[in-house]
Amino acid sequence: MSKSHGPFGPASGCSCGRHGSEAEHVQALTSGEAGLPKVVEAAMLRAMFPHAPSRRALVKAVGAGTLAAALAELFPLATATDVFAQGAKPEKANLKIGFIPITCATPIIMAEPMGFYKKQGLDVEVIKTAGWAVIRDKTINKEYDAAHMLSPMPLAITMGVGSNPIPYTMPAVENINGQAITLSNRHKDKRDPKQWKGMKFGVPFDFSMHNYLLRYYVAEHGLDPDKDIQIRSVPPPEMVANLRADNIDGYLGPDPFNQRAVYDGIGFIHMLTREMWDGHPCCAFAASKEFVTTMPNTYAAVLKAIIEATAYASKEENRKEIAAAIAPANYLNQPQTVLEQILTGTYADGLGGIKREPKRIDFDPFPWESFAVWILSQMKRWGQIKGDVDYKAIASQVYLATDAAKLMKEAGLTPPTASTKTFSVMGKPFDPDKADAYIASFAIKRT
Repeated sequence: MSKSHGPFGPASGCSCGRHGSEAEHVQALTSGEAGLPKVVEAAMLRAMFPHAPSRRALVKAVGAGTLAAALAELFPLATATDVFAQGAKPEKANLKIGFIPITCATPIIMAEPMGFYKKQGLDVEVIKTAGWAVIRDKTINKEYDAAHMLSPMPLAITMGVGSNPIPYTMPAVENINGQAITLSNRHKDKRDPKQWKGMKFGVPFDFSMHNYLLRYYVAEHGLDPDKDIQIRSVPPPEMVANLRADNIDGYLGPDPFNQRAVYDGIGFIHMLTREMWDGHPCCAFAASKEFVTTMPNTYAAVLKAIIEATAYASKEENRKEIAAAIAPANYLNQPQTVLEQILTGTYADGLGGIKREPKRIDFDPFPWESFAVWILSQMKRWGQIKGDVDYKAIASQVYLATDAAKLMKEAGLTPPTASTKTFSVMGKPFDPDKADAYIASFAIKRT
């Protein structure tokens, strides 16, 4: 290939005057980090200056950068790029997406066996992964193109909390609700959290809704989560085994492991997390900002597939079909009856009762920026981040509400008209505009 000088470069044998042939021109401009914008710039330049010698003379006289800036003033290149991208083929069709085998990952997992990725022209390998630190590291190292992550993780990665700072995005929530506090059967007489002093609890990861919700819950009952109980990070697939071995007294964890403890006769469900905060986020689809910006068509295709899968999962009549799709060993490796109890919300609680809660787990992809602000407030409350925090800037940078809203409409869902909202956690209102005041209002905190 001839030497590259950008879309306005010197002449040779193609329509833009930069390549040896039109084939080289197309290949060069549609590949690489800035491929799509370069195609748009070149197309606009040719349309405005169709006479090649005049076009080349203009480029030589004013410079490619100056000319590109002038074009951007006349016609927004971002808008042109967005229009150009509609229906464009993915830059990369074969992808690897990591997941932890929990029901929170349902849309990401089911999109493979149920054909949602293929519908978007993608060949996606969803890869079962051992734990959250592994998910994070493999995604950062580009072994995975994107991943199923806990909703606080893209915030922590972006801020460099627990790892080097790398800009990350969270364009879709995977599930809302869907977690529970499960206790060992030997603690059936300890239903009051004030009785939990000295007990050991598992959570999936330090940067998880599970950690923050458990801390919030026990603190509201007068226990300091760093002094009165022990909290350990336990990979979700190991939670039941640790409960059986009495290594932990309970856990606030994801399903299927709450229901599996009941199924195995070793634990009971103390409470669902929706009883603390109905509609809280848990897991998410996440990708590096580099992936989003350098492969915009691939990113759009993956996100559309996942949002369409989420829309399908949000309908209660589809839940048994989904349970069958994600039960096999290469996905969740769980009895189908366990998954049906979780997804339909009719379940045994381990205390002799049968509960009916259709919203035990639900699926709504919209990444409310106020969710991010609440998470950041808890990271600050418990000393994971210090100093002043620009909550809104970080939230809007990581939680891509605009992208989700656009594709939700295409999937037949109704997105919100705003990106923030107020809500309550255990009856206490949260206003995302007053995060620091919210933190200060708690008696138990590390700040």
